Amino acid sequence: MSTQRRQRRIAIVGAGPGGLTLARVLHVHGIPSTVYELDASATARDQGGTLDLDEESGRRALLHAGLLEEFRPLSRPEGGELRLLGKDADVGFHIPPPQDGDGNHRPEIDRRVLKELLLGSLPEGTVRWGQKVKAVAIGAAGRPTLTLADGTTVAADVLVGADGAWSRVRPLLSDADPVYTGVSFVDGLLTDVDTRHPAVAELVGRGSMFALADEKGLFAQRNGGGRIRVYIAVKAPEEWSRSALNDPADPANSPGSADPADPAAARKRLLDLFPDWDEGLRALIADSDGPLVHRPIHALPTGHRWGRVPGVTLLGDAAHLMSPFAGAGANLAMLDGAELALALAAHDDLETALNAYETAMFPRAEAAATQSAAHLVDFFQPDALRIMRDAFTTMTAGGADR
Repeated sequence: MSTQRRQRRIAIVGAGPGGLTLARVLHVHGIPSTVYELDASATARDQGGTLDLDEESGRRALLHAGLLEEFRPLSRPEGGELRLLGKDADVGFHIPPPQDGDGNHRPEIDRRVLKELLLGSLPEGTVRWGQKVKAVAIGAAGRPTLTLADGTTVAADVLVGADGAWSRVRPLLSDADPVYTGVSFVDGLLTDVDTRHPAVAELVGRGSMFALADEKGLFAQRNGGGRIRVYIAVKAPEEWSRSALNDPADPANSPGSADPADPAAARKRLLDLFPDWDEGLRALIADSDGPLVHRPIHALPTGHRWGRVPGVTLLGDAAHLMSPFAGAGANLAMLDGAELALALAAHDDLETALNAYETAMFPRAEAAATQSAAHLVDFFQPDALRIMRDAFTTMTAGGADR
């Protein structure tokens, strides 16, 4: 490892899975970096649901990070179970949980647990918490610079935008903005499900459940700690997506909108979207414990790319935001982080390293985004249950109960 590579000043904006994986793999190769994160601490907000890590992306990244063995006991192989239901709650397709010795190509891990694993592998002080990036620019010397909210200016040799959908770094490279996909989620949470909500726990199983009908969906994921995340998915215009859960009067009679200060009213409006669905499925909404959080689904253009700007690149959602219907977002972000780190470790010339990384990343991201966009359409077709049953049947090639 050359001294030149060890002395580079690498600034990473965003402490999500991709940014932390980048910092960790750089550390493995003796290259320091600094991660600037808006959150005040690692526990400042809910980290979200569970992730299934693919062997060729998420787990490959953990292998390069030297964390694959630490990951295994933290993962939940039983989370590989999948149930596909109609609105009558009849099971149309089932992948059972793996048995001992079966293995699992995509074991689940809670986002919080994965973040703790990555953070615990970094030198103290690598992540600078509570650092809001106010502006980014190319400085007079041609080096990328960050201006933080407190007025501090940071010059870097390499600036990496790992800061998600609304990246502050992306405008240095691209004019592209995320576009609303026509689909919105409302996220809910049930806690202590085996004791407090046993019927729901039985319905969902130990992994993921998709219920599809009427161009709508109820999706549920078993998380660690006896929790189930619920995603109420509807096709809705962008105007509704801006006001969902915020307009109790709802003059346009928009589906699902209600005052978040009145969770009972919010649940009732959402239940009105599923009037003839099985009561067990409706309980995913009616019994939700936590606040209902609206999440409009956005995506960058499929095949999003940019020209080389010296010293600047992107990874994860900042580079290739897509809908969640390919299950690829976090996996790709982690692989991006690992491969960018490997490229920086392999080349003395920064532009050679960044070009090598982007040359591999662009087509990989385009393929996943294409699949994600196609699946978004499929999930909200009138005959979505049949379409997705056929798709899962093909993917498993006879390896699941039907």
